[in-house]
Amino acid sequence: MTMVQPVGMASDHVMATLIAGLEIEFGRGAGEGLARHFLEAEEVDYRWEARRSERWLGRYEGGDDDDLMLDRVAICGRLDGKWFAATMIVDTDGRAHGMLGCRSFPGQSAARMAMATAR
Repeated sequence: MTMVQPVGMASDHVMATLIAGLEIEFGRGAGEGLARHFLEAEEVDYRWEARRSERWLGRYEGGDDDDLMLDRVAICGRLDGKWFAATMIVDTDGRAHGMLGCRSFPGQSAARMAMATAR
């Protein structure tokens, strides 16, 4: 039986799950390096899916496509065992298009405070 779980629901275990899957595919020892590479390459999507809370900051005016409405959204969450706060560029359908910045924090309260005070 296959079980699928969104990253946001399993964010504390995302690396272990990713490493295990990659080791099945590519062999023991290759999983961790490949997982870090995947996480870096898809960081925007992983962080967006791992968010635990969000706050709308306003419209994003830096886009090249005038037809696409983008917003800036502050998020906080937990990924790979670390709390973070980030500012994301998100479309009106709730899909992340980029990340303007991200900081790690030692705990949830510091990450939530950073999200709450983001501009």
